[in-house]
Amino acid sequence: QVELVESGGGTVQAGDSLRLSCVPSGVTFRTYTMGWFRQTPGKEREFVAAIRSNGGTTHYADSVKGRFTISRDNAKTTGYLQMNNLKPEDTAIYYCAAGVPILSAIRTTSAYRTWGQGTQVTVSS
Repeated sequence: QVELVESGGGTVQAGDSLRLSCVPSGVTFRTYTMGWFRQTPGKEREFVAAIRSNGGTTHYADSVKGRFTISRDNAKTTGYLQMNNLKPEDTAIYYCAAGVPILSAIRTTSAYRTWGQGTQVTVSS
């Protein structure tokens, strides 16, 4: 059974940092693109960042560019999302996803086949 497990969420103040982790099981992690998405109540799940299987290419939403860094350690089969200078508008449930999206679809939820259960990030002002 393929599974992704996120961790590292929590409640912080504006300007603080958090690092989310994504640990897969049942999937050959190093062959998949890893993405991070987030969702708030009543809104659609939105793209945050993605990193290709070899770790050489990254993509970011404009809203997080310069503050968030996506990375992966294929040896440890773990993916990360380092979030710095957090803002209240970053408050959401963050989801890790794995898939093989083509470039034009890398920011779309439908391009990812496997999802984690999500981890809550709350940023207070």
